[in-house]
Amino acid sequence: MTRLSTLAALSLALSIGAASAQDLSAYNALATNLDGAVQARAQSAQAALTRLDAAQTALGTLAPTLRNQQIVRGLNDAVQGARASLARTPAELEAQVLLARGLMRKALYDQTLAALAAAPENSSAQLRVLAREFGVTGQAAQTLTQSAQGGRLERTAWQLQRAAAARVTAALAATRAEQTTASYVNLARATSWFTTVQDASGVGTLRVSQFGDALRQLTAGDTAALATSLTTLRQGTAALSRSLATPPSATPAPADPAGTPDPTPGPGTAPDTTVPTQPDPGTSPDPASTPAPTTPTAGQLAQAYAALGRAQAAAGHGDAAGARDALAAATQALARVPSPLRDTAAFTGVVGAAEAAQGRSALRVSDVQALIAGLAGAERQAAGQASSALDAASLGTSRWFSGWLRVLVFLLLALATAAPLYLLNLAFGGRNTYWRAIMAGLTLLMLPLMLEGVFGLLGALGDAFGAGALRSLTNLTLSQGAYALPLWALLGAAAIGLMTFGFRGLCEQFGLLGAGSSSKNNTVETATTVDWDEEL
Repeated sequence: MTRLSTLAALSLALSIGAASAQDLSAYNALATNLDGAVQARAQSAQAALTRLDAAQTALGTLAPTLRNQQIVRGLNDAVQGARASLARTPAELEAQVLLARGLMRKALYDQTLAALAAAPENSSAQLRVLAREFGVTGQAAQTLTQSAQGGRLERTAWQLQRAAAARVTAALAATRAEQTTASYVNLARATSWFTTVQDASGVGTLRVSQFGDALRQLTAGDTAALATSLTTLRQGTAALSRSLATPPSATPAPADPAGTPDPTPGPGTAPDTTVPTQPDPGTSPDPASTPAPTTPTAGQLAQAYAALGRAQAAAGHGDAAGARDALAAATQALARVPSPLRDTAAFTGVVGAAEAAQGRSALRVSDVQALIAGLAGAERQAAGQASSALDAASLGTSRWFSGWLRVLVFLLLALATAAPLYLLNLAFGGRNTYWRAIMAGLTLLMLPLMLEGVFGLLGALGDAFGAGALRSLTNLTLSQGAYALPLWALLGAAAIGLMTFGFRGLCEQFGLLGAGSSSKNNTVETATTVDWDEEL
């Protein structure tokens, strides 16, 4: 069984000297491309490689602005390991990316706090990126900014360490002592976040190397030793969380003359972590089917809603591939939503539906709308409020009546519309003005069904074969978006008008309307035959 590249040892203190700013544009590009590679891997290894190439370029720009060269070497090793993992499993790539992201956050954490100690007025941009990386949002982000600007670095560090420790705890809680892909990814995630918080004063004897040992035990299938290691890791993380339960003193802390941003680091050398590659593929499910939660933060829900909104916008103009990419991002965000929402049956149903939609061809707006409504219903259920039965029914329906089944059903219905129109014309002919009006009205009523069947099929074929011109034809259906509703109403109004005109004319011919209706009625009743084509 192969191994991941050995991660470079992490320094517990920065070099002596003035704090320098990182290239935040390069940092964001590196983070975006690493995360994008994981998402793209589900669709194409080549697309993932393209994102990793872009990540390598971004790292080349970022590296000169990083003061800790051990982290730079570790990032290079992790990115190269990610490239090598493309020939193996998606879980291997995800684990490598998680470890690289941990190194990035560690460098950003150390360097930002050092910059705040030296020049807080010039470090607001780095602080915003740091808060986003740690999932600190809303009121918590405002508190973080106030602490940093007020010179309370010990409280700033405490808030960030607490957020990271919560992520470690959540990832370890989702890890089981079994050789599965889910456990492997969760354990790699826990390792990634502990990398950032490893120098907090409450870590005790817990070290990054212990996480590496657990990963090696997992890939080797030594579940007995893994269970012991997980117990140790959970106990150590629990002790760390207890030490971070109470905020430190609010007294402003002076800048560390050694340039160390963390007010509570301990001496020592950073551990060298060797991370195994992958669990046995014969016993490992695909990681996309078992996403792992990471931290209790409302920011994950906001990210999920944002990604679902992007998916809906993409589906709304016929970009099914873009909608699937956005759904993959939404699924990752949903996987990190904390309890108690995560534990509800409704939320589990939403996650399952989102995962199923990622691999669905001919994705339509209604599919994403059902996911958004289902997630809102799960939130209400977790809050103890009544949820919409209609939303739940829509979510359940979208899981089976979608994709190619929907396409084929509407295609058959569109073809079937020819039968009543043909029979109507066969029975009554086309020389009577009123019957022609009735036939035109029926045609307009059935037109939305015809458009859905024909252009829905063409759009699905375009999605299957990557033909953008065909894929966009779904926009000609009347169920695609709000722009079609006025047209649908216009067609309905025209159909009603034509059919009203036609049936009224027939009633007048039969003598059912007008002054001479009684005598004409008698004539019709006594007639032995009626020639529909001539008399009507």
